[in-house]
Amino acid sequence: MRITPKSELQSRIEKLQNLMQSQGLDAVLMLQNADLFYFTGTIQQGILYVPASGQPLYLVRKDLARARMECGLKEILPFKSPKDLPGILSDFGYPTPKTAGMELDVLPVALFQRLQKVLDGCTISDASSLIRTVRSVKSRYEIEIMKDAALQVDRVYKRAREVIRVGMTDLELAAELEFCARKQGHQGITRMRGFNSELFYGHIFSGADSAAPAFLDAPLGGIGVNPSIGQGASYKTIKAHEPITVDFAGAFDGYLVDQTRILCIGGLSDQLTRAYEDMVRIQDRLKAIARPGVAWGDLYEDCYALACELGYKEHFMGSAGAQVSFIGHGIGVEIDEFPFIARGFKDQVLEENMTFAFEPKAVFPGLGAVGIENTFWVGAEGLKHITFSDQDLVVL
Repeated sequence: MRITPKSELQSRIEKLQNLMQSQGLDAVLMLQNADLFYFTGTIQQGILYVPASGQPLYLVRKDLARARMECGLKEILPFKSPKDLPGILSDFGYPTPKTAGMELDVLPVALFQRLQKVLDGCTISDASSLIRTVRSVKSRYEIEIMKDAALQVDRVYKRAREVIRVGMTDLELAAELEFCARKQGHQGITRMRGFNSELFYGHIFSGADSAAPAFLDAPLGGIGVNPSIGQGASYKTIKAHEPITVDFAGAFDGYLVDQTRILCIGGLSDQLTRAYEDMVRIQDRLKAIARPGVAWGDLYEDCYALACELGYKEHFMGSAGAQVSFIGHGIGVEIDEFPFIARGFKDQVLEENMTFAFEPKAVFPGLGAVGIENTFWVGAEGLKHITFSDQDLVVL
């Protein structure tokens, strides 16, 4: 178990403060677990108050002793209620901010209103973009943790090759692979930022189930075990000559990677085999053009155009009517971070040490889905693999 080094936390806070100053914010307040972990090294309940300059204050409601053990920040203070905030700020020589940012993309309205009331006269805006911008560029420390998570998903992939058999259910396969991951230190929780975006260890399904659309903003959904979940593995039995999708999120020491591999028993039809090879071609195209300074949206348009040229306009990134407008997503503490390799992001560009998962997939209702997914980090000269499992279509 890693404890986030003090130097990492200081660097992250300084980067955020630089952005705050450029935006005219006096302070940023954070309460969401993923952001707390990134900027404090723990998720103990409370508020992280970051002034535009000076030491941040971590105000902890529960548990203070554990926060002091896990967090490398200097000022870690007991905290009972939002109404105590102005007094604590005064004690440290901080005036009540006139402009403040909060995580308005995830903060519950009732909690926002309580904070707004105690920060009388303060103009509050959404600081989520600033926070996510800082988080999008990873340090060497973070990338090394993600490489550990990649080792985890490689072991899951190898376990899939060992246990898949005709007649087992998708749910039984998922249980085998989740057990394998847990023994390798998988933290169990796979965080997503989007509202109502929930994910367990990943998506394990076979045949036509892999082409079933779902509520989640993802190219594949699956049936799941009941409508309250509405995604993932079901009780469907695995058969020969159908694609078996192992789309698995590794999660280690707070960081995630995403990898998809396709397996089958006895081979696939020519149509599905060719589609798999073409999805790999699209990934190869991305690797040829992705560099620091290239717009996220331009990467999407180029790869989408290739998918259409190859004949997958009605099948790319979802079945017709259920297609998503992205091919890749940032990943780190959460599975849906910046950058987005997606339609419309023409003004945002790749930066060195950004990390993202790229997942070109072809979906054929009634037959199944095929594709590939890897997690990369952006090097000075191009993309570098974090996930590394054998990319060949596996025929058992």
